[in-house]
Amino acid sequence: MSVTVANLSVAYRSHRGDVTAVDGVSFSLADGEIMGLAGESGCGKSTLGNALVCMDTRMKATAGKVMLDGKELPIEDGRAMRPLRMTEVSVVPQYAMNALTPTRKIRRLVTDLLKSHGVRDRDRVLTEMKRRIALIGLTGDVLGKYSFELSGGMRQRITILMSTLLNPSLLIADEVTSALDVSTQRAVGEMLLEFRDRGYVRSVIAITHDLSILAQIADSIAIMYAGRLVEKAPTPSIVNDALHPYTQALIASLPEVGVRHDQATLTGIPGRPPSLLRPPAGCRFRDRCPFAFDKCAENPPLQEVRPGHHVACWKAAQEASE
Repeated sequence: MSVTVANLSVAYRSHRGDVTAVDGVSFSLADGEIMGLAGESGCGKSTLGNALVCMDTRMKATAGKVMLDGKELPIEDGRAMRPLRMTEVSVVPQYAMNALTPTRKIRRLVTDLLKSHGVRDRDRVLTEMKRRIALIGLTGDVLGKYSFELSGGMRQRITILMSTLLNPSLLIADEVTSALDVSTQRAVGEMLLEFRDRGYVRSVIAITHDLSILAQIADSIAIMYAGRLVEKAPTPSIVNDALHPYTQALIASLPEVGVRHDQATLTGIPGRPPSLLRPPAGCRFRDRCPFAFDKCAENPPLQEVRPGHHVACWKAAQEASE
């Protein structure tokens, strides 16, 4: 396995107490696998991604561990993680289109990045970046431009190039297709696939709200709700045969291709997610779940109910065993 996350819990410090945004999350990611991570805003997916690369001063890991290629990542030790970033783990941050400093040209941003990570042979790496720029359909003159001279899609692709320049084992791609038009979203998704296939990254966790993008690029999809992983399965299983009621509701809320808004009404999920400061006991989706029953007062474990298909739902596990 390339990545193993075991019972990881991450909390934010606040004046009202710790807010556990990631609560006992466990999963494995194989070499070459692109795993989509989806869920509504505030479910903890970006916190999970950031915890694997760089935790800020508000965050702390309260339990669990992360293994990469058989070695434990020191995620709570910023100094120990520094030499591992870009080389072992890397991130394309949320709002990456705006992550490029507008007062420096792209070439300067790249050389500063390489210098900060102790890369000595910067000329060789810059030559490789020019080759990769041509690979994604851009021209080498983008290195001589400021970020504001590039379109949103070009900035996004340059940011991904910079994040993968040292061929990390794991790439965290956080909302890399947000605020892009449909054709550019597809181009960015295909770029992640090509970089995986060429070995520029070994495995990818793609964090997004957009299940339709994940259906095109992800090998597997994990669904988070209120800080917990509620379902993980191969992409076709999630798209065509989701087991958890929350996953089913997410998919049901998506618009159908070819159906006009005046012909069908989109259905949302009633209710609101629980507070992560003092979350309720048991299944955290039960107050919004149409299938909740007495057993849901107990916390359901994430268990494999079909080959490769894990779900944290008493009802789904019960039906799968019948």
